[in-house]
Amino acid sequence: MNILILGGGGREHALAWAALQNPRCDRLIVAPGNAGIAGIAETARLDIEDGAAVAQFAGENAVDLVIIGPEAPLAAGVADRLRDAGLLVFGPNRAAAMLETSKTFTKEICDAAGAPTAGWARFEDAGAARAHVGATGAPIVVKADGLAAGKGVVVAETVAQAHAAIDDMLGGAFGAAGASVVIEEFMTGEEASFFVLVDGEDVLPIGTAQDHKRVGDGDTGPNTGGMGAYSPAPVMTDAVTEAALTRIVRPVVAELARRGTPYSGVLYVGLMIEVGQPRLVEFNARFGDPECQVLMMRLGAQALDLMLACAEGRLADARVNWADDHALTVVMAAEGYPGSYEKGSAIRGLEALTGTSSQMVFHAGTALVDGQLVANGGRVLSVTARGDDLLQARSRAYAMCEAVDWPEGFFRSDIGWRALGD
Repeated sequence: MNILILGGGGREHALAWAALQNPRCDRLIVAPGNAGIAGIAETARLDIEDGAAVAQFAGENAVDLVIIGPEAPLAAGVADRLRDAGLLVFGPNRAAAMLETSKTFTKEICDAAGAPTAGWARFEDAGAARAHVGATGAPIVVKADGLAAGKGVVVAETVAQAHAAIDDMLGGAFGAAGASVVIEEFMTGEEASFFVLVDGEDVLPIGTAQDHKRVGDGDTGPNTGGMGAYSPAPVMTDAVTEAALTRIVRPVVAELARRGTPYSGVLYVGLMIEVGQPRLVEFNARFGDPECQVLMMRLGAQALDLMLACAEGRLADARVNWADDHALTVVMAAEGYPGSYEKGSAIRGLEALTGTSSQMVFHAGTALVDGQLVANGGRVLSVTARGDDLLQARSRAYAMCEAVDWPEGFFRSDIGWRALGD
């Protein structure tokens, strides 16, 4: 098969790595890719939010399957355009992807499906939003309604913090994504990420993970796109998993199909679990980053078979073969992230970290400049390892981190702390 993956981050490097483990993969192109991806696959300059351009490129290169990595092409309707051109696509159409691109849409779908989630209200007027917070009190959660690159969520511990978030979002801090805000009840419990494949009707669970959103050790500091993750998530017991499927995932999938917008692709289900009962925090219409890295490390070659079965509508007959293993990834980020940071600092030492089935350094924000690997983003590397247990996976990942020579980078030292109790 000839496969095209859209995207250029750590998620797409992990997807590319997994696809290449599978003998079905004859040719792999990643657009635009990054310096790490260029070491294992072809890369291409392509506007991945231009559906017509992607369709033309796929036709010219005899592509059999397009895997859409990030959310922006989904929001732009690239999957729609590719399907119209007769191409096989892994990723939902624009209407179904509104589960991620519109918080209001998600809440309305959950209400219609009876799926448990936080109480909510939507506002376009800052005064009305501030009044709602004043009446409700804090802690409370303020979200930009649209896509904000994972940064449009503020967990406000005080009314003043909530008011500031409202003013920032409605004042244009996130552009069109913040034209309205959704204010939610603050939920307590333990968060986990649950991943399922959906082919319009059938649902196949493919793994769990826990992400670390805060920038600092002990879950302190501002939210980020994710500073590390591990899989599986111990809190996702069989009973919790079944409750999430029965009460949230299947009713939402059925509601989308009822509305004439069936979902096809991976559905990221962010959950808050308290006393064994899951409630929905958010949906994403693609693999999480860095959760994808630990999932791909555990799934390996079968990941491509599963994505192909999803794209072809064959999930009813698909099965996941899990090894009794664990994976953990540590994100190495540029100093200053998630605030302002410098690009262009040299990264050395990766050549000693040979990629294997049990350890990989997935590149996120990297580039090659005059033959030198340099940082080219906020989150730069996802240092990932498998192990027989989580402690072994963590030890391997942190040993790899220490071998990376990048003085301008930093990483959290406590990824996995919740599961390991430290």
